[in-house]
This record gives sequence, C-alpha cells and structure tokens, in this order.
Amino acid sequence: MARTTPHDRPLAEAQPLYWRIATQLVGELRDGTIPPGERLPGERQLAEHFEVSRETVRQALEVLRRSGLVATDRRGSHATLPGPPVETPASLTFPVGARTTSPDAVDRATVAWETPPPDHAEALGLAPHRPTLVHRYESASPDGHGRRTAVTSFSAVALAEVAELARYRDRADGTGTAQLRRAYDWMRKAGLTLHHRDAITRPPGAPSVRVTRRVHDQYARPLEITDLVVDAQQDALVYEFTLPAAG
Repeated sequence: MARTTPHDRPLAEAQPLYWRIATQLVGELRDGTIPPGERLPGERQLAEHFEVSRETVRQALEVLRRSGLVATDRRGSHATLPGPPVETPASLTFPVGARTTSPDAVDRATVAWETPPPDHAEALGLAPHRPTLVHRYESASPDGHGRRTAVTSFSAVALAEVAELARYRDRADGTGTAQLRRAYDWMRKAGLTLHHRDAITRPPGAPSVRVTRRVHDQYARPLEITDLVVDAQQDALVYEFTLPAAG
C-alpha cells in the first residue's frame, strides 16, 4: 500500500492542525523555498511562524519524517528531497551576475530582517529605519581570487505579493543558509512582469567593478535593488545572465 504524505491530500479545515502545518511545510519543500539539504528553522521559530504551539510543530515534523521528506540529526532537521529545486532552463538566476566562473568557488548566502542601506531604502520607497528582507551573497575561490559579493534589499510590494519571499521573514536571522535562486521565478509566478536596469561603475581606487541593479514590475513599482561588487583583478570580467522566456 502506497504511503500517503501531506502533499497528497487536499488542505481541509477538518484535518488536524499538525497535518495542515505539515502540508504547508511540504509546499515550501516542493517549490524550493526550502532547498534540499537545507536546515529547517528550529521548533520555536516554526511555531512563531505558523502561530501554533511547539507540540503542533513537533507532530508536523514527525509526519514529514515518516514520509521521508525531513531527516533529523543532532544538529536539527533538514530537507531530504533529492536533487536541486526544479527550475526551467529559461529561469533568471538570482542574484543576476553573482555566480562566479570558478568551479571550485565557495558560495555563502544568508537573509536577515533588518534596516537596508540608506540608498536601498530610498530606491524602494521605504521609510527611514524601516526593516525589510535583506539578502547577502558572497563567493570566492579558495585562493581568494574572483571574489563577488552582493547585497539585495526587497521592497514591501515584493514581500506582499510573493509568498515564497514572505516566508523568509520569520527565519531571517542572518545566520542560516538561504538560497533564493528562484526568486525571479517566484515573482513571475505571482503575476509580476520584471524589468531591470543595471548600472556598471568602477569604484575609485579599487580593483573591482560595481553593478547596481534595480528591478520593478509592470506598474513601475520597485521590487528589489542589488549592489554586486566583482573583483576585477583578472583578464576578463564575465557578467552573464539569461532572460526568461516570454509568456
């Protein structure tokens, strides 16, 4: 007899609360919001996120363990779905231009709920000192060359209309790994048409190049702004991205 998982049943009010929480977690696992192998937030954070008790969260995690979707070791629970999150070949990888060309580079990405840089707040129309979701990315080869860093701040519009981004708010403590590679796919799935404008400059006296990207939707509402700094101490600078397919 086939094993039933929360994903196989429709969400219904008659179902136990822990089963409904398990179903929502499965959705985050399946759509890549929680990538394979990534550590899940702790029971306390999940309880606050879903506004339920820790016992309910504990029961939901047990359902996912029995289904083989989550494993737990001494460091906590992590997603076990095989392979990378499903992406279409035409997806626009986030953050644009941040991926290094070095195959042995070490990448690090985190998110925090904090006050963005002042120029980001202004570009996004945020009031001074108002916090938002801030994503930080860093990549460098083992010898320190080819270093790339990116800081992205998301607007209130992006967080209000893109559910996958909004889910990060309660676990955005700046320490856990956060891969938002499908951020632009999530935006398009929410019905947003993306328009981006890139400004490339060379900071004075620094062997690097800065790419400032602003993304807005079809209504000219800002969605995000990114400052990408690339180490230019190499023969060629590769800044590569793929435009999403139309439709």
